[in-house]
Amino acid sequence: MVDMKLGFIGLGKMGLPMVKRLVAAGHEVVVYDLNQEAAAQATSYGATAAKTTEALMAQLGQPAIVWLMIPAQVVDQQLGELLPHLPKGSVIIDGGNSDYRLTLKRSQQAQAAGVTLVDVGTSGGVLGGNRGYCMMVGGEDAVVTKLAPLFEALAEPQGWQHVGPSGAGHYVKMVHNAIEYGLMESYAEGYHMLKEGPFENLDLGRIGGLWQHGSIIDSLLNDLIKEALTENPSLEGIEGSVAESGEARWTLEEAAQHHIALPAIQAALDVRLQSQKGQTNFATKLLAAMRNKFGGHALNKK
Repeated sequence: MVDMKLGFIGLGKMGLPMVKRLVAAGHEVVVYDLNQEAAAQATSYGATAAKTTEALMAQLGQPAIVWLMIPAQVVDQQLGELLPHLPKGSVIIDGGNSDYRLTLKRSQQAQAAGVTLVDVGTSGGVLGGNRGYCMMVGGEDAVVTKLAPLFEALAEPQGWQHVGPSGAGHYVKMVHNAIEYGLMESYAEGYHMLKEGPFENLDLGRIGGLWQHGSIIDSLLNDLIKEALTENPSLEGIEGSVAESGEARWTLEEAAQHHIALPAIQAALDVRLQSQKGQTNFATKLLAAMRNKFGGHALNKK
């Protein structure tokens, strides 16, 4: 594997473990985050911390590689800080959950500045630091090939793929997350039936564990459900309001443009939106518990 030097901006629940994997694989990583505790943690892994984005860029090679692992709503601001100062030929990797339609515009903006934007839809949540991630990569062939050692350090074996040109990585991740919405809703409704159906006191944690052995519906999600229900069988104290992060909504907007019906994904999104208005039940509590298990998302407690 070729050791590479890169900047890494964003040391949240996924970013910090990703830095740890990159450093462990022999790559040289310069990090920046407003959270100084996270930056200090990254240095304990062997990364170098910069106090500003300018200081980060000053420590990188020419051309530079900068990985963004930040919320979608601040990507434009970060690009505005980086693009005027990065050397031509540099690469920016957006590893967050950006709307692919904005990625297409940002790719053109970067190109005008002599910089290449590569979009990497990253799945794996807080579990990916140990398990490895699934990475859906969009961008120019030659640039993606150059970056392959980074993806190999981060992904599970055979867990990354160059799926297409700029925007394709975020598009595939968008659809992935929309599917995730539907799967989570189906699991949540099924366990709701077990909880409030005709048979009282079914042990949902044990049933979840049973379904993980030879069942057609065994999955990582169901394994996390088993954990959640074993730890808290009645989901005591969980409010049940479930956030929506955008990807299912974007998928539905795109589907409407192409006259593609997605009734299950629409229903799953609607449940989340209604939960935010107070329409909660055992199923929405379980949705919230799932999100906490795989993504580290905060549980709204009563």
